[in-house]
Amino acid sequence: MSILTLTDADGRRIPVWQLVLRYVLLLAVLGLTVGPFLWQLSTSLKGPGEDIFSSPPKFLPGHPTLDNYTRVAETIPVWDYALNSVKVATANVVTNCVGSALAGYALARMRYRGRRAATLAFILAMLVPVEGIIIAQFTTMRELGLNNTLIGVLLPGSVAAMNVLLMRNAFLNLPHEVEEAAFVDGANVWQRFFWIALPSVRGTLAVVAIFAFMGAWDDFLWPLIVLSDPANFTLTIGLNYLHGTFANDERLVAAGTIIAVLPLIVLFACLQRFFFRGVGEGAVKG
Repeated sequence: MSILTLTDADGRRIPVWQLVLRYVLLLAVLGLTVGPFLWQLSTSLKGPGEDIFSSPPKFLPGHPTLDNYTRVAETIPVWDYALNSVKVATANVVTNCVGSALAGYALARMRYRGRRAATLAFILAMLVPVEGIIIAQFTTMRELGLNNTLIGVLLPGSVAAMNVLLMRNAFLNLPHEVEEAAFVDGANVWQRFFWIALPSVRGTLAVVAIFAFMGAWDDFLWPLIVLSDPANFTLTIGLNYLHGTFANDERLVAAGTIIAVLPLIVLFACLQRFFFRGVGEGAVKG
């Protein structure tokens, strides 16, 4: 076989120029997506004596230092803010995984009047912009006495419509014969859910967990509106104050950005093998 004879997954021959073009495009997309993060990481490691605005720009720091990260902790209570974010994000993962799994199973497997209307309601909920209902959310939290609390930050996003539909489509892909056999053996609906359906969609649960954690960790607008006590600030709000106070110190801002992004990278690295499998489980059917 010629060394230049390349085929795709279906066995069709791929010309070399097409393969080169694909890799060039992939590298271009990789540079656009990962490049800004790497530049922030480089900036956060540069000392005060290095010019970060030199032309041409110097990517690698001449004398790497972690002093910028220490200065962030000395300037704002970044670890307290991070702990608040961890609390909200972890609770958001639990509520979304539990609520989305239960709702998705009910929409996919159970037979009752109004099931199609309930599914349509979740689809329509995805079309409503957050900005259009944020005043109603704030009023609701105020009436419940949850303003300026972490529960108030958590509650509006505790079960996302997108996650419910992901779990619904994952359950729809499961063969009915397995559950029917369990039903014949005497398993009730809870036993079929916990012992048959749920273990089969672990990949989609990982996708829901990642989306829920990222959504809660990166959320800025809602915590900014509902929180007023600095002791309850999440990391995104705290870093905003850092940027506003020290806007001229790009090294400090870059270090704070890396602190905020690092937990997301660790989470995705731990769950990536479930994530890509879960995307297929929860794919929307035509």
